[in-house]
Amino acid sequence: MDYIIFIAAMGALVYGADFIIKESERIALHFKISHFVIGATLIAFGTSLPEMAASMMAASQGKSDMAVANVIGSVIFNITLVLGIVFMIAKSMMPARDLFSKDSAWVIVPVVVFFLMIQDGKISRIDGILFILMMVSYLFFLFSSSKEELEGELDEDLNKEKFQWGKTVLLLSIGFVLTIGGANFVVESGTVIARNLHVSEWIIGLFLISLGTSLPELVVSLVAIKKGNAEMSIGNIIGSNVANFSMVLGGSALIHPLSINLASTKFDMFILAAASITLLFILANKLYNKAGGIFLLTILALFIQNSFS
Repeated sequence: MDYIIFIAAMGALVYGADFIIKESERIALHFKISHFVIGATLIAFGTSLPEMAASMMAASQGKSDMAVANVIGSVIFNITLVLGIVFMIAKSMMPARDLFSKDSAWVIVPVVVFFLMIQDGKISRIDGILFILMMVSYLFFLFSSSKEELEGELDEDLNKEKFQWGKTVLLLSIGFVLTIGGANFVVESGTVIARNLHVSEWIIGLFLISLGTSLPELVVSLVAIKKGNAEMSIGNIIGSNVANFSMVLGGSALIHPLSINLASTKFDMFILAAASITLLFILANKLYNKAGGIFLLTILALFIQNSFS
């Protein structure tokens, strides 16, 4: 039964993602907002809700390992798996936005802040508040610095349509319900299967739950690439990772302080740093192609090989 639920939930993810992309384009067109900002805010928050729900539930139950591992795994999968696949299959990615000069700080700063916070082996409620403030700073940065033109960026068919708030909000809501609901069912059904195999909470959070909660980012980014919206797919991942550290970890720490075993999680932290630095390198050199994808997927392969060897 769990396998049937898993397959049905994946179908919901695919259909939900298509709704989200199309209606987000309508909003971008109506408010003259760039695809990157829409991807980094509206879509990023929506696709990060599964991580938030999973980590907050784990924190409320005192399962720090699962709460933290979910965030670490999600960020790693977002960068290595999602962007790795996007770069491999995209025929041409030429974002108009200079991602390195404008957004590179938001790739690395949350990771640095996270590493500094966990040196005492825990994430306190005060740390959680600081993470939340980071999210506020990110939003302020996006909407105060983004003034890109939309010419040639949006779907021509959408450009001809009259904007209707009621229709857009309804379809966007349906998209988020399908995407997030699908991800939750993927996690729940997959977790039952994993626990029957006697897998640890850290591994469940690091791989099964984080991979399941990263599915919205993966599907949304792939649909965005299919529609030629490269900036939306990259913005989705950068925004999602900021949200994972700030809103997900921050919110979870506010519910219950989180503890981390630095000795046993050393390699996972190393992979997190390596993935973030590699993404910086890709942004700096504009390697939005198969070469960049191979770099990221190689890190993913090392991550999986070490964790299950």
